[in-house]
Amino acid sequence: MRLAVSIICLLLSSQMPAFAADVSAPSRISAVTVFLQGAEVTRVAKVKLEKGEHTVIFNDIPAGAVQGSIRVEGTATGKLDIGSVDTARKFLARAESQAADGDRKRIEDELESLRDQKTVIEAQVQAAETQKQLIANLAQLPHRPAPVGGVGGTSEDWPRVLSIIAQGTADASKLAIDAQLKTRNIDRNIEDLEKTLAELAPPKTHQTEVRVYVEAASPLDADFTIRYQVQDANWVPLYDARLQTGSKTAPATMDLARRAAITQRSGENWYDVTLQLSTARPSEGASAPMLETQIVDFEPVIKPASAPQPMAKALRRPENIQQDMDGASGSAEMAEMAAAAMPMASAAPEPQVVAETEAALTTAPFDATFAVPGKVSVTGNGEAKRVILMTDSLEPVLSSRTVPKVETNAYLYAKLKMPKGTPLLPGRVYLFRDGTFAGTSNLPLLQPGEDHDLGFGVDDQLKVKYVVLEEKRGESGLISTSHTDSRNFRVTLKNLHERPIQVSVLDRIPVSQNQDIKVEYTGRTTPTKSDFEDKRGVLSFEAKLEPDEEKVLEMGYRISWPAAKSIIYGP
Repeated sequence: MRLAVSIICLLLSSQMPAFAADVSAPSRISAVTVFLQGAEVTRVAKVKLEKGEHTVIFNDIPAGAVQGSIRVEGTATGKLDIGSVDTARKFLARAESQAADGDRKRIEDELESLRDQKTVIEAQVQAAETQKQLIANLAQLPHRPAPVGGVGGTSEDWPRVLSIIAQGTADASKLAIDAQLKTRNIDRNIEDLEKTLAELAPPKTHQTEVRVYVEAASPLDADFTIRYQVQDANWVPLYDARLQTGSKTAPATMDLARRAAITQRSGENWYDVTLQLSTARPSEGASAPMLETQIVDFEPVIKPASAPQPMAKALRRPENIQQDMDGASGSAEMAEMAAAAMPMASAAPEPQVVAETEAALTTAPFDATFAVPGKVSVTGNGEAKRVILMTDSLEPVLSSRTVPKVETNAYLYAKLKMPKGTPLLPGRVYLFRDGTFAGTSNLPLLQPGEDHDLGFGVDDQLKVKYVVLEEKRGESGLISTSHTDSRNFRVTLKNLHERPIQVSVLDRIPVSQNQDIKVEYTGRTTPTKSDFEDKRGVLSFEAKLEPDEEKVLEMGYRISWPAAKSIIYGP
C-alpha cells in the first residue's frame, strides 16, 4: 500500500508545473557603438535556470537608457521561450554598489586601524619628548653647587652619568624621528583611503530594471544579450595633418591621421569594451521637415481713428449696454474657438517609423563604422577618450597664397585630394609642417575624391612687396558731368624656394550698387579669376614662379559717378 501511494505521489509531482522563481542576473558591458550623438550599449549575462517559468531580472541598466530601445535576446543549451520584457525605472541597488559595500567596510576598518596606530605613535612621541626633558634636567647635575660644608655629599661617577645622558638623548631623538616618519606614512595612507572611499558608488541609485519572463523546457544555461540606447554620449572627429615639404629632388608628402574624441555621461562606465564609432545619426529625424503653404496678399489699409463723440451721444440705454456686453462676450468666445482651431490646421505630421541602420550602411557614401582595435575604457564623467582610427598617406600639391592689400605675408597651402573610401566629417585639424606644430584649422565635410586647400602657416620663402602707384580723384567731361576715382597698385613676387611653386595673389575692386556708378578694371595684369570663391569683386592672379624668379603684377580700377552725387566705400 505504501509503495502504491509513493508511485501516485511521484506521478502527480511529475505532472505539476515547476514553481516560478525570480532570478537576479548581473550583466557586464561587452560592446558599445558610439554615434555622432548617442550610443548603443550591449550587455551580456549568463544565467542558470531550472525547468519551469522564471523572471530573469537585470537591474544594472542605467536610468538614462531609452526605454523603448531596450531589446533582449539570447541563446540557451535547451528550449527557452521569452514571453515578455518589462522595463521600469526604480530605486535599486546596483551590482557594483553591492560589491562596493564589502570594499567600503574593508576601507573603513583599515581607516580605524590606521587612526588607532596614529594615536599610539603620538603617545610615543609624547613619551620621547618627556624622556628628552628628563635627560636635559639630568644633564644639569654636574653644574649644580656642592652641598654647604660637604654634608651629605657623595662622590658621583660623572663619566658614566654623561655616557648615560648621551645614549639616552640619542635614543629619545631616534624614537621621535621614527614616530614622525610613521605618522607621515599613516597620514598618506589615510588620505588615499579616504579618496577611495569617496569614489565608491553609493549603496543605492536610480536604475532601469528589466524583467524578462521566460519558460524553460528543461534545466539549462542561457546567455542573454541586452541592447539599449543612451543619449548623453558622442564622438567628434579630430585630425592630424603632418606635412613634409620635401626638397629640390623629393616631392612633398603628408600623413592625414583620423582621430576621435569620445565622451559620455550615460550613468555608467565602459570598462574594457569592444568599441565602434559610427557616422550614422539615429537620434535625428528620418524624414525631411514639412513645408507649409505660404501666401502673399495686399497689406490691409489702416483706417484713421474716428474722432471722439460728444458726451450726449456717448450715453446709451442700459439695455443697449447689455446687448454690447453680450456681443463682446460672444466675440470673445468666437475668438477662443478660432484660437483653439488654429493649431489643428497646422498639426504636425504623424510620426514616421525609424528603421534600424543596416550593416550595408558602413559602405554608404555618408556613413561609416570604425572598429577601434583592442579593448577600450571610457569613464562616465565626461572626460574625453582619444583614439586613432586610420591614417591616409597623401601626395599634396604645394602652393602659396597672398593678400597684399591686407598684409604682405604669403601663406603655404597644400592641395589635398581626398582618398577613396569614407568621407571626412567636419572637425578640427592640428597642423604640423616638417615636424613643427604650425597651428590649427577646421576641415569641412569632404567627400572621397574631392579637393581641398589646407593652409600651413606663413611661407617665408616667397617675398611679397606691395606699392600704391596712384590714388587720384578728378572730373571728366567738358562741363564737369561726373567725378572719377582712379587707383593703381603694383605687387612684386620673388620665389626663394628650391623648386617651382604656384602662387595666387588675391585683390579686389569695388562693386557698384547703383547703375549710375561705373567701375572698370584698368590694371595691366589681367586677372586669372573673377569673383573668386563666389565673392563679388574679388580677383585672383595666378602665376608659376621658378626658383629665384621675380614677377611684377600691376592692377587697378577706375570709378565714375554723376557730379551732383557723392559716393561712399564699404568695408
